[in-house]
Amino acid sequence: MKGLKRLASSGIALLGTRSARLGRAYALAFAERGASVVVNDLGGDFKGHGKSSSAADNVVEEIRAKGGKAVANYDSVEAGEKLVKTALDAFGRIDILINNAGILRDRSFARISDEDWDIIHKVHLRGSFLVTRAAWNHMKNQNFGRIIMTSSAAGIYGNFGQANYSAAKLGLLGLANTLAVEGRKYNIHCNTIAPTAGSRLTQTVMPQDMLDAFKPEYVAPLVLWLCHESCQENSGLFEVGAGWIGKLRWERSLGAIVRQKNQPMTPEEVQNKWEIICDFNNANKPRTIQESVSMLNDVLSQIESQDVSPNPTSYSASRSSTGFDPSQSIGQKLPTMSYEYSHLQPILYALGVGMSTKDPDHLKFLFEGSEEFCCLPSFGVIPAQASMLDGGLSSVPGLNIDFTKVLHGEQYLELYKPLPTSGKLTSEATIADILDKGSGALILLDVNTYSGKDLLCYNQFSVFVVGAGGFGGKRSSEKTKVTVNPPNRPPDATAMDLTTGDQAALYRLSGDWNPLHIEPGFAALGGFQKPILHGLCSFGFAARHVLKHFANNDVTKFKAIKVRFAKPVYPGQTLQTEMWKEGSRIHLQTKVKETGEVAIGGAYVDLTSSSEQPSAKVVGLKSDLVFGEIGRRIKELGSELVKKVNAIFQWNITKDGKTAVQWTMDLKNGSGDVYQGPARGKADTIFSLSDDDFVDLVLGKINPQKAFISGKLKVKGNIMLSQKLGTILQQYAKL
Repeated sequence: MKGLKRLASSGIALLGTRSARLGRAYALAFAERGASVVVNDLGGDFKGHGKSSSAADNVVEEIRAKGGKAVANYDSVEAGEKLVKTALDAFGRIDILINNAGILRDRSFARISDEDWDIIHKVHLRGSFLVTRAAWNHMKNQNFGRIIMTSSAAGIYGNFGQANYSAAKLGLLGLANTLAVEGRKYNIHCNTIAPTAGSRLTQTVMPQDMLDAFKPEYVAPLVLWLCHESCQENSGLFEVGAGWIGKLRWERSLGAIVRQKNQPMTPEEVQNKWEIICDFNNANKPRTIQESVSMLNDVLSQIESQDVSPNPTSYSASRSSTGFDPSQSIGQKLPTMSYEYSHLQPILYALGVGMSTKDPDHLKFLFEGSEEFCCLPSFGVIPAQASMLDGGLSSVPGLNIDFTKVLHGEQYLELYKPLPTSGKLTSEATIADILDKGSGALILLDVNTYSGKDLLCYNQFSVFVVGAGGFGGKRSSEKTKVTVNPPNRPPDATAMDLTTGDQAALYRLSGDWNPLHIEPGFAALGGFQKPILHGLCSFGFAARHVLKHFANNDVTKFKAIKVRFAKPVYPGQTLQTEMWKEGSRIHLQTKVKETGEVAIGGAYVDLTSSSEQPSAKVVGLKSDLVFGEIGRRIKELGSELVKKVNAIFQWNITKDGKTAVQWTMDLKNGSGDVYQGPARGKADTIFSLSDDDFVDLVLGKINPQKAFISGKLKVKGNIMLSQKLGTILQQYAKL
């Protein structure tokens, strides 16, 4: 960040009477990086009394003595035009504005006078408004500007005796957020800081050792970075002090719908749902007023779609009417689904998610005669979706689902090996958990898909049932595959694809026959202008964008994908996928280019790292037989074993020094399971040893402790849990 040349052509740093030490630190730091600085200070005391030119003059002299450029200004911030004129007269432009002026008039609320209230707002809030307004058009005309508002922890959290000060300081945050919105298209960024630093305002209440610890020099670097031309941060709020910086954001609970259709809304209903209203588990984090308002529109739609029984006067009535009884449903297995296919289905799927013969890279996904013919990794959702679409959920006891109110909320897919281009697959689905989200119920449906006995992939469908909440269930689950927000920087790559008007009609041929995606009348019943694109179709576009840009279309490098479906897409719109690389994880979000709305958010793709690249399939491993027998025995006796062990063990079996296969013993969830592949949740203990040594261990030819000490057996995680494996290896592994 040497020189700040783009910003250095001119800058204005306000040395307000509130924070002269902060203002001095800013002015010196900007001048050191080459900026031309206007130092403004009225020169009064911390209460706003008096006037002096010495404070500004001393800093200007200090800057000039070091070879920097600076001029002084002694006007009140209420004379904003004069401050900005000083910058324009001296340097010809204004790039940076640091609103830092302030005073204190602390009183308990009962003792605050009108004068105490008004003068605080005049200096802090009105002063920042007037100076910023004077600079605004100049920044717009030059298509560049960086503005900093100085808030306070008192404005964020409140503080005794500072009602006037707190109100003004939080007002600055609201001003900054609106300027960030209005200035974005002019490359004007506005951010807010809440610093803790020694200043005129704190020198009477902070002892000297604290003043030294909270140096203004520990705040200035953040301000310089936020004002740098390459910093894309906008509308941010940061607490900073003592060398620490943290970003703050609003958080909102998922809340609960209290009003019932055609029924009075009562305080008793509010009371009954108060715990849900105040529950911040899985809270969302709205970033714009549009996101906030769209949630209320969704609420209105849900209320209008309610079928309410007469006089639902209490929380217990709502609970009994949902028909949800998680105690009966969680852990229940759905009927096994079979999916038999030829090369036709993977090709049809690839066309459905936008692939074309116009792109030579796509040929290996579209032509069965290609030497590299293969399936897109995201095809893994197709054989699994029958568990959700073909009525499997209706067979589960404790679930009473109106399928016209079912929404697909999120999707997770993990592959353990590339998908075959034809064959017969079976999918086994389990209700992993059911969550009470107040306005609806969230069903986590785990689906394992096999080719014969080999586990190919695992899906987790997050199914939201509108209006089915309020049954008194938990709000979050450790079994949820969580979404992750992208990094706060420009994307490393962007891909765009125009969907066709027939995109949904083509994609539905892969098995999702919901008329919502093709019949206008049915779409209108759902509140849509016209039929919408399948969420899993947009999912396929995003997955192949990542596969092309970061894996060169090598399907063996694709490990997992997680997405949240945020907004609908209409056929004919353009999908724009933004991607950020962080190690082997590619964060992504997919927007509708025409509207700017995020259709897929909180998403990522995990690629296999070089150390995880699977070696060629090793045949004839002795351990496969052992794990197969353990799995058979656990299916017979699993429930008691799960209660006793309550742990997940992962085994990395090596051959010739390389990992040949991974096996997982899940003795923690449901009735237990043994499967090939890494643990789908977090493994409590991970063992690594060779195929031969594993068999010798089972046969009792090797002592586990000696194997561990000698390095033959490597253990990660909770080593004490390994003691619970004794019975399993001695009794359940006998062939």
